Amino acid sequence: MNGGRELISLVAEMQDLTQYRKENWTGTFEEYLDLVRDDPKITRNAFQRVYDMIISHGVETYESSRQETRSHYTFFDDPIENGKDGVFGLDDSLEQFVNALKSAAHGYGIEKRVLLLHGPVGSSKSTIARMLKKGLEVYSASDEGAVYTLGWKHEDVEEIDWCPMNEEPLHLVPMSYRSRLEQEFNSKDGLDYEVKIRGDLDPYCRFMYNERMKQHDGDWTKVIKDIRIKRVIFSEQDRVGIGTFQPKDEKNQDSTELTGDINYRKIAELGTDSDPRAFNFDGEFNVANRGIIEFIEVLKLDVAFLYDLLGASQEHKVKPKKFAQTDIDEVIIGHTNEPEYRRLQNNEFMEALRDRTVKIDIPYVTKLSDEIKIYEKDYNSERVKGKHIAPHTIEVAAMWAILTRLEEPNNAGLTLLQKLKLYDGKTLPGFTEENVLELRSEVNREGMQGISPRYVQDKISNALVRYPDANSINPFMVMNELEAGLKHHSLINNEDLRGRYRELLQVVKEEYENIVKNEVQRAIAADEDALKRLCANYIDSVKAYTQREKVKNKFTGQYEEPDERLMRSIEEKIDIADSRKDDFRREMMNYIGALSIDGKSFDYKTNERLYKALQLKLFEDQKDTIKLTSLVSNVVDQETQAKIDVVKSRLIRDHGYDDESATDVLNYVASIFARGDVKPDG
Repeated sequence: MNGGRELISLVAEMQDLTQYRKENWTGTFEEYLDLVRDDPKITRNAFQRVYDMIISHGVETYESSRQETRSHYTFFDDPIENGKDGVFGLDDSLEQFVNALKSAAHGYGIEKRVLLLHGPVGSSKSTIARMLKKGLEVYSASDEGAVYTLGWKHEDVEEIDWCPMNEEPLHLVPMSYRSRLEQEFNSKDGLDYEVKIRGDLDPYCRFMYNERMKQHDGDWTKVIKDIRIKRVIFSEQDRVGIGTFQPKDEKNQDSTELTGDINYRKIAELGTDSDPRAFNFDGEFNVANRGIIEFIEVLKLDVAFLYDLLGASQEHKVKPKKFAQTDIDEVIIGHTNEPEYRRLQNNEFMEALRDRTVKIDIPYVTKLSDEIKIYEKDYNSERVKGKHIAPHTIEVAAMWAILTRLEEPNNAGLTLLQKLKLYDGKTLPGFTEENVLELRSEVNREGMQGISPRYVQDKISNALVRYPDANSINPFMVMNELEAGLKHHSLINNEDLRGRYRELLQVVKEEYENIVKNEVQRAIAADEDALKRLCANYIDSVKAYTQREKVKNKFTGQYEEPDERLMRSIEEKIDIADSRKDDFRREMMNYIGALSIDGKSFDYKTNERLYKALQLKLFEDQKDTIKLTSLVSNVVDQETQAKIDVVKSRLIRDHGYDDESATDVLNYVASIFARGDVKPDG
């Protein structure tokens, strides 16, 4: 390991002093006007800034179905921290949210609303708010997201009194001069942003401005020579441009936490409590000016705070104690759970708040592949050391979570598990994309109830530590944890619901059984040479059959009739009826012929249906020779053990098992075969 000097040198190489100087730039008001002229977007309001921040990370447009296109905003993948807080499966909700920001950025009215993220517990509401705050911190430190504020220089000392609310410096321009100045800034062609000077100075800066105007006998040009401008970097920790408010016990909290409080020490110096210099403008609304404020569990807010919130959203003003209404410019985001929102709907005192909120539902994920991503983010080989997670362990947990959130389909011929598969993009006979859209349209509260990802994460964590002697955790360990935890789940308040969740676990267990049977079948049938021989024999027979010829026996040299029994034994594996066998065989020969015309050779792996049929046929031929069921009796001869070891090595190589989990799954599938359940699953 390097010594202290080398480590310091290593850090020195990583420093970016040029960027540091940019972030700590200071200058005159005149220099700031030059900056605005060159880049008008530095005067953006908070909604414009937050919207631009999201868009700066990129947007991908895709077809969610033949009838709908969706936008995926890369920002919510959390590229800033390599996906640490990334959310999955919420493109619809996030598109609504970004559209609300876009509308507010254009001044269409939503800028006068509280953006309310509403959904069940653990549906990523707090995560989205956290990403927005984190993103704004990083964006404000970039060239594209630069923000500036003003301060007051003293004649006798070097110290500068910076604006406590990080005001836009153009607020120094008197109202009567603003329109003329805006015309000057906006006279250039091709501007993406027009400069609009909105809002007035906060009480402190207004006091300082008036004092300087008196001092300079009303000469504004002399006043601005006393002004210094600096770059502002938003920081939640430093309480700059980002505020967070969380309701507490009403006895220990008052509105000063939002709008600031009197500095009693300064009153002794200044002799009055109405001097803005004797006031701490450090409430959450004050510090969040120019940026964003998050209200955690906003609907638990005491009515005493309601008026501050209403004024802040509708009028963009707050009322500090002893001072006039003060302009603010910030995005107000609240989030709440389902029970609190229902209380809001039934509370007439909250009618004014209801009227000033834009509700955006943040439901649980209802797509299996997205739910799997949520858990794989925390439970993967990088994060979990010394313990192997067997294949399908995360999948079965995610599958159960999704099933608890889905509403029973109206179609009596469709099971809940089949609905899950359709939502996940799988195809089922007789169901089209239009049918899937109909399924989604007929539900009312899908995704707004069910099991939270947090519960599943807790149970996966339990499984990881409960079996210290095991090298791996498997699906049954996790499913046992999921079931055991239902008894004490704080959000399940009736036995019927608890019973339903247990029934859904049984559905998942049966599906897992089918998955691993299929997997072991493929591992047994993964003999490449045997598959090639079987395919060659099948194609030879099909070719002879379609051309009404005979096949030459490679051993006897005699010409024989095509092997109908072989062809049918393969075709039946993929449900080709006897009445359709001729069509299927002609399709195969046409497919091979078309490849030949293009100069390509036929590979059975490129034809998914035939590949599957060959695997199932080979499995049927080999399963008796491997004698998998002998594992159950613990009596395994040397030859059989060698064959089983080959299958185990294929499970490890092709399917992600380790030695322990491969042995477990072979034993499990052997027990299924031993009880006579040997029907192959397609």
